[in-house]
Amino acid sequence: MRYLFALFMLFHFSFAAQAVEDETSAVSKTLDQYHAAAASADWDTYFDLLTEDAIFLGTDAGERWDKPTFKSYAEPTDGWTYTLRERHINFTPDGNSAWFDELLDNEKYGTSRGTGILIRTNAGWKISQYHLTFPIPNDLAAGITQQIQVFEQQQKLGQK
Repeated sequence: MRYLFALFMLFHFSFAAQAVEDETSAVSKTLDQYHAAAASADWDTYFDLLTEDAIFLGTDAGERWDKPTFKSYAEPTDGWTYTLRERHINFTPDGNSAWFDELLDNEKYGTSRGTGILIRTNAGWKISQYHLTFPIPNDLAAGITQQIQVFEQQQKLGQK
């Protein structure tokens, strides 16, 4: 009987591990498709990968865009290319939501970080929130944040 129980547990954990691996691959595939669509300016595919109530947080503090606003920003452009360097994916206990962080490379900006949330839908995994940032090395943070503070103060005063 112990042997059967051990065998049952082995199969149970093997299937559970495989399910997590499959879902991780599915989420990763969605994010890969998202980046590929942006690089080719395939806006139909790009925006189909977002939930209807999705939010995109851009690198500028004023960039908190709902899907229609982001779409109007993106569609006139030729796209943008961010190449994956590293990605981490986690899931909620019920497996219906995932969050991620990824390091990306961009020709113009160098290292970027994307973070966000995906939701499992009947149509597959969809991005509910994406946040693009420029990670600042700690040794440079004081100088760069000082520049941002000066810039923001100038904007408040109507200067550029």
